[in-house]
Amino acid sequence: MKRLAATALILSAAPALAHDGVHILPHASDPNWLPLIAGSVAVGLAALVAWGRK
Repeated sequence: MKRLAATALILSAAPALAHDGVHILPHASDPNWLPLIAGSVAVGLAALVAWGRK
């Protein structure tokens, strides 16, 4: 049963099932995501530095 579930999950995420067309929400193609990503990386690095100083 695990093998069947794994196969179903792999096939459900296949890029061949993607559709062409207009998206209501573009997938990170807008440059407005850059500050969010940079901020998340900065917070993560700050957390690692703070955790390392314990």
